[in-house]
Amino acid sequence: MPERAPPLRMTAAEYLAWEREQPEKHEFHLGEVFAMAGGSPRHNFLASACAAELRTAHRGGPCGVLSSDQQISTTSRKRYVYADAVVVCGPFEHETGASDVLTNPSVVVEVLSSSTESFNTEAYDRGEKWQAYQRLGSLRDYLLVSQREARVEHYQRTEGGWRYAALGEGERIELAGGASFAVDDLYRGAFDYPGDAAPDPVDASSGD
Repeated sequence: MPERAPPLRMTAAEYLAWEREQPEKHEFHLGEVFAMAGGSPRHNFLASACAAELRTAHRGGPCGVLSSDQQISTTSRKRYVYADAVVVCGPFEHETGASDVLTNPSVVVEVLSSSTESFNTEAYDRGEKWQAYQRLGSLRDYLLVSQREARVEHYQRTEGGWRYAALGEGERIELAGGASFAVDDLYRGAFDYPGDAAPDPVDASSGD
């Protein structure tokens, strides 16, 4: 969940070196650095639950699950981001000269959060950040997880483009590689924790 940081401009190399020394996460776009805001307890629960469900769904297969600390390069030397959970199928591919920066995620998860006074975080996950993820040829599934209700918006890459579905209680999320998990399992216990006050916006069924 980024929010605009105090004015910081760096080259990609400077950012990568600087970011490794920071106690908090920052994203990078064309020389501009953005601070990542903290999440609500429900946001953090859902991010953790997503990683757990994905790990169980992929158990015994060629895919691994990485946490929200994993940095992703969507465009080499131009854009670096973090997701709430990431799946990698096959070997970990990294950017040249940056062995800790992932370039081939198969599944990316973002837990939706309310906007701050300085940044519209939901619009970012649905818009600019989603556009950046689509440039990754490895990406097969993009999941947007609501904090307000048991609802997951699922974009899946097909031969004809990105297919959209909104899934709720009693339904399953079917990933492109064959793994799946239940929406109910993901949200079990989530609403015991405080979440963002503002509702998620109306979904957008077009991903491009």
